[in-house]
Amino acid sequence: MACSLLTATTERIARTGSLTMSIFGLAAGSTASLAGATDLASICWVATTVLGALLAMIWVGSAALHGRLGVDLIALAALVGTLFVDEFFAGAVITVMLTTGRSLEGWAAGRAECELRALLQHGPQVAHRYERGSLGDCPLDDIAIGDVLLVQPGEVVPVDGTLRTGPVVIDENALTGESLPVRRGVNDIVRSGSVNAGLPFDLIATTTSADSTFAGIVRLVQQASASTSPFVRLADRFAVAFLTISFAIAGSAWLVSGQATRAVAVLVVATPCPLILAAPVAIVAGLSRCAGRGVVVKGGGALEALAHADVLLLDKTGTLTVGRPTIVDIITADGVDSAELLHKAASLDQISPHVLATAIVGDARRRGLQLVVPTDASEQAGSGVGGVVSGRRVRVGNGRWTGVNGHEEWVIRARAVAEFEGAVCVFVGIDDQPAGALILSDPLRPDAARTIRNLRRSGIRRVVMVTGDRIEVAAAVGAMLGLDEIVAEQSPADKVDVVRRETSIGSTIMVGDGINDAPALAAATVGVAIGARGSTASSEVADIVLTVDRLDRLGDAHLIARRTRSIALQSVMAGMTLSLLAMAAAAGGYLPPSLGAVLQELIDVAVILNALRALRAGSGEMHLGQSGSAIALQFATAHQRLRPDVALLREAADHLSVDAERGVETARRAHRLLVEQIGPHEVEEDRLLYPVIASALGGTDPTGTMSRAHAEIAKLTAQLGLTLERLDVASPTPTDIREMQRLLYGLYAVLELHFAQEDESFLSLADDASVEQR
Repeated sequence: MACSLLTATTERIARTGSLTMSIFGLAAGSTASLAGATDLASICWVATTVLGALLAMIWVGSAALHGRLGVDLIALAALVGTLFVDEFFAGAVITVMLTTGRSLEGWAAGRAECELRALLQHGPQVAHRYERGSLGDCPLDDIAIGDVLLVQPGEVVPVDGTLRTGPVVIDENALTGESLPVRRGVNDIVRSGSVNAGLPFDLIATTTSADSTFAGIVRLVQQASASTSPFVRLADRFAVAFLTISFAIAGSAWLVSGQATRAVAVLVVATPCPLILAAPVAIVAGLSRCAGRGVVVKGGGALEALAHADVLLLDKTGTLTVGRPTIVDIITADGVDSAELLHKAASLDQISPHVLATAIVGDARRRGLQLVVPTDASEQAGSGVGGVVSGRRVRVGNGRWTGVNGHEEWVIRARAVAEFEGAVCVFVGIDDQPAGALILSDPLRPDAARTIRNLRRSGIRRVVMVTGDRIEVAAAVGAMLGLDEIVAEQSPADKVDVVRRETSIGSTIMVGDGINDAPALAAATVGVAIGARGSTASSEVADIVLTVDRLDRLGDAHLIARRTRSIALQSVMAGMTLSLLAMAAAAGGYLPPSLGAVLQELIDVAVILNALRALRAGSGEMHLGQSGSAIALQFATAHQRLRPDVALLREAADHLSVDAERGVETARRAHRLLVEQIGPHEVEEDRLLYPVIASALGGTDPTGTMSRAHAEIAKLTAQLGLTLERLDVASPTPTDIREMQRLLYGLYAVLELHFAQEDESFLSLADDASVEQR
C-alpha cells in the first residue's frame, strides 16, 4: 500500500517536472532566438526535444508492454525527425504539447490509491477479551476460537461468534443492506462487521480475525479490483488508423520528393496534439462540471466508462431508500389520539440509544411535538423501555412488553400493514393498556423514481436491484420504481456474481453505500458510491462518489459524461481532419516543419476551445438555480410539516365506523387542517412554486396536472365542509357517515399521491441538500 502511494507520488512529480522543464526550454530558446543568440536557442530547443523524445519512448514502451499501440509513437517519430533535419523549434513545441497533454490526462485519470484503507479502518483494531476473570484489550490477530469478548454499544463486532448473553440488538446494515436492526438471542450467530445497536453483550469467538466475515469482504474487494480491466485512453482508440495514415503520407512524400524534410513536416503536423490535448481538456471540463454537482469522478477513464454504460445495478438500503427507519403510519386503539400516542412514546424513547428509538424521537420533533423528560425510566434489553411521562405510565417496545395479546382488531391491522410495507411494529402501552403501534419503515428516496426515468432516457437500457434485504421488501420497492429485475437476499459474494453476469452482456454501473456493496462496486465497469452517508469503504473502492445525499446527481453525472464524451470526440475528429489537410500540404512541400508546428498550435487552440464547451451545461440538464431552489426547499419544508397530518383524514374516517360522535369531531379537526393549512399551502404553490418549475421543465403547461389536483382537493374539501355544516343541526345518519367516509378516504388518497408526486417530480429538483421527507 505504501509502495503504491510512493509510485503515485513519483509519477505526479515526474509529470509536473517534465512539463515545467519543457515550457522553460521552449521559452528560453525563443527568448535567446529573439535576442540573436541562435546557437543558445538551438541548444535549449534540442534539449527540450530530447526530453520529449525520451518521455515518448517511455510511454510507447509502456503501451507496448500492455499490448497497445499508442499515438505517442507518431510523436516520437516526429521528435526524432525534427532532430534529424535540424527543425529544433518544432521539436520543442511538440514536447510542450506532449507534456501538457500528459499532465492534464494524469490529473484527470488519477484514481484513488489504497482502496482498502477505509475497509481496514472500519474494522476495530483491538477487542475487549476476558482473561483470568478480568477484562483487557488485545489485538485482533491474537483472538483465538473460544475466547470470550465484550462488545460495547456502538462498537463493530470484531470476529464472528455466538452470543453468550442476550437478547441483543444488532445493526447488520453494513453487511446485509437491511436498514432495520435485528434482534439476536443467546447462542445466535453474530458476524464481524455488524454493529452493536443496543446494550453491551458477551460474544464467544468462533473464528479468528483472518477467517471472519469482515476479512472475507476485504478479500472479495481485492479479487474484484484485480480482475477489473483498466480503462483505455480515448486517444489510443484512434491510434492505429492515424498511425497508418500518418506514416503512409510521410513515407510517400519522402519517396516521391526525395526530401526527408517533407516527411518530417508531415510528422510534425501529424503529431496528434488534438488527440493528446483535446480529449483530456474535455474530460477535465466534464470532471469539473460533475464536481460542481457534488459528484467526484476519479479520473477520465471513469467518466468515459460512465458515458458508455447501459446497465444499472442498485443496492436498495441507503441507495434507493433513505437508509434509516421513519414512521410511515400510526395505528391506535379505540379512544387514543395518534399525536398523543407519538408524544408519549417519543418522550420516553429519549432515554434509549436504540436506532428505532432515535427514529421515533426524530420524527416526533420534525412534526413539531414538544417532548417532555420522562421519570422513573429504564430499558429492558430485548423488550423495550418503560417510565412515566406527564404522570402516566408508558411502555414502548414489543407486543409482550406492552401487553398486546394479538387479538385486537387494531393489532391485527398494524401487523398486516407492517408486513405489507416490509416494516416493523413498535407497540406503545399507556397505563398498563395497549394503546397503539408505530409502523417504521425505510422510505424510498424522493428522487429515486425520477432518477431512474432520467437514466433510461439518457441511454440506460436495463435497471436491476441487487440487495441483501428480504425478497418481500425488495419486491415492494421494485414495483414502485418499475425495475427490470430484482435480486434479493444476496451476500457480498453473491452481489459480485450478479455484477459479473450483467457485465458479461453490457457495460455496468453499480451503485451502493455499504461495506457489503464494496466488492460489487469494485467488480462493476463503474462503481458509484453514495458517500454522503455511506461507508468510507465503498467510497474508496468506487470510481465515482456522490458527495451529496442525493441519487439524482447520478443522472446528472451520466448526462455530463455522455455530453463530455461527445464533445471530446468532436474535438478529436475535427483536429484529425485539420491535421490531415495540413499533412497533405506538407507532403506537397507547401508547409515546412517550423511553420507546420505553428499551424499545429493553431489547430490545437481551436480544438481546445471546442473541448472547453464541456464546461457549460447541456440542453438535457435541468436545474432550478439558486432562487428556484430556495423556493422549492421552502415548500419541501412545508411538506415535511404537513404530510404527517394528512393521516388525520384517514383516522377520522376510521373512527366514524366505530364511534360516530368521535369520528365527526375528528373530521372537524381534519377539515380545519384542510382549510387553514393545506388549502393556503396549495394556493401558494400555484402562485410561487409552479411558475419556477414550469420555467425549468419547459414545454406546454408542465404543471397542469398538479394544478388540477389542487382543484380536486379544494372541491372535496368544500363538500366535506357542507356535510359537516348539515351535522350542526342534526345527528349524522348512516348516509351522512358513508358520505363523510367517502370524502375523507378520497381526500387522504389524493393528498398522499399528490404530495408524493410533488416530492418526486418537483421538490427534489432543488440544488441544495435534500430535505428529508415524511
